[in-house]
Amino acid sequence: MTDDLRGLFDRPVLQAAPMLLNQIIEHQTDEGLVAVRLTEVEAYDGHNDPGSHAYRGQTARNTVMFGPPGHVYVYFTYGMHWCMNLVCGPDGTPSAVLLRAGEVVEGEDLARSRRSAARSARDLARGPARLAQALGVDKACNGLDICDPTSALRIRQAPRIPRSRIRRGPRVGLAGAAERPWRFHTVGEPTVSVYRPHTPKRRRTGESVSQAPDPSGTLGGGPSGQPAGRS
Repeated sequence: MTDDLRGLFDRPVLQAAPMLLNQIIEHQTDEGLVAVRLTEVEAYDGHNDPGSHAYRGQTARNTVMFGPPGHVYVYFTYGMHWCMNLVCGPDGTPSAVLLRAGEVVEGEDLARSRRSAARSARDLARGPARLAQALGVDKACNGLDICDPTSALRIRQAPRIPRSRIRRGPRVGLAGAAERPWRFHTVGEPTVSVYRPHTPKRRRTGESVSQAPDPSGTLGGGPSGQPAGRS
């Protein structure tokens, strides 16, 4: 089973990303188990993608992206949000899929305790920061092998959805390579996050510009020119 799951990730990221729709990510912690069925993802293609954290090469932050497929890349953004990505492609090829949204299918009470601001079940994992929070994902999860059935954070394989139910479009809130249609989502899913293009803040004379976090969980441009919510 581990080898079968690894094959899901050991392929070009634009092939892997839509195949992850409908798959289930579950996280077992001391508090209990939460499982999320994926409804929206975004692909990031490393050296070939100005929107990727790995575009300019390997750093201490993105090292996991340069490792074997099927591992978790977690990063912190805006000083308050964790986001979760799954590494794809051969070892050494730094591509990954950002998990943008999903439906909580197990552990809803625990997810609600982590996401007390959520107004409905639909909003528990609607957006990359919300999804990570609902699952209880943080820095400790960085580098975990999601294909290992003994891992606390793992993927549970589910039937793939028909291609006719998959749509693709531009990535959300991205400054670099925003025109690339590398966001994939399932048609008719209420948990899919709202599309927002990148909108640079205008600088007034004598004023500095700050980018506030989007309360919807859909993240825009990050600090130091690095897009937030991006892998």
